Amino acid sequence: MSEASTPRFRSVLDRFQAYKPGKVVVSPEGRSFKLSSNETPLGPLPSVLDAITEAAQRVNRYPDNTCAALIEAISARFGVPADHVAVGCGSVGVTQMLLEAVAEPGAEVLYAWRSFEAYPVLVALSGATSVQVPLTGEAHDLDAMADAITDRTRLIFVCNPNNPTGTVVRRAELERFLDRVPADCLVVLDEAYREYIRDPEVPDGLTLYPDRPNLVVLRTFSKAYGLAGLRVGFLVGHPAVAESIRKTYLPFSVNSLVQAAAVASLAAEDELLARVESTVKERERVRDALLADGWTVPPTDANFVWLRLGERTMEFSAACDAQGVSVRPFAGEGARVSIGTPEENEAFLAVARAFPHRN
Repeated sequence: MSEASTPRFRSVLDRFQAYKPGKVVVSPEGRSFKLSSNETPLGPLPSVLDAITEAAQRVNRYPDNTCAALIEAISARFGVPADHVAVGCGSVGVTQMLLEAVAEPGAEVLYAWRSFEAYPVLVALSGATSVQVPLTGEAHDLDAMADAITDRTRLIFVCNPNNPTGTVVRRAELERFLDRVPADCLVVLDEAYREYIRDPEVPDGLTLYPDRPNLVVLRTFSKAYGLAGLRVGFLVGHPAVAESIRKTYLPFSVNSLVQAAAVASLAAEDELLARVESTVKERERVRDALLADGWTVPPTDANFVWLRLGERTMEFSAACDAQGVSVRPFAGEGARVSIGTPEENEAFLAVARAFPHRN
């Protein structure tokens, strides 16, 4: 064997960039405000920490591979049968499970773009082909997405609210779209930011799926529930769909600590949702301040705001970095800025105010 020889890898690895998480930056004065990953800025509630501590005493044992207690808690909280639920390692893990269940070479996966940056990575790894439909007015163009469906379309993502723009799809337009989707094509309503929605016209996906066997609803404990560091997400769908998705579950990938923490979080939901309300108030304050300073900021129902900066995106990101404020830039497009504590938000607003931006 030649010394220059290397193992053979899938050719798809040469054609895309791996997912990159939000970075952490530090200013010359030692300040660091991480507004790049849409996390909650607040730590776990005491009752959740107690559950984690207790579960930690048993980490010499494998976790419950069926996640029975967690699925029972999800079933009780959301009023859905347990056999309609599948869990995974974060909503990204559940997304991968979905694609492993339906995608293959020759299949197409349809979604708006720009949307959640993990979609193209996971679709490429599944062997399927991405079909990206441009946003219009920073929101999903559901008519164009419906027009893009072919007999090869196996799965459609609708991210609601959309990441990174924060825009939403309302009930009437969503139902019209769902009526146009073939019954054998799976629609995934990605509701990672559901708890932050205040627009009454945006439907809860769990009220839509019972009458639509090809619709599944995707949720996460990473955002409003504050368990981003532990990783657990779930989907709700009809039994045939949920059963098929569960077959692709990587054994023991939802660990015992997060199972305990998620159950405790559901039990403490009133306290957690009070925290969400404080984030929503900060979100509105930040957007109002940006609008008053002359920025164009689309309405957002998530825990972040979106700035369309075009070719100045990386310049703006660098200005934020210099002040210890990390944001999520998408080169040539714009920057997504998570809502943090009031102090963190003020640090960001100071950078935005000083940046030449009138648009």
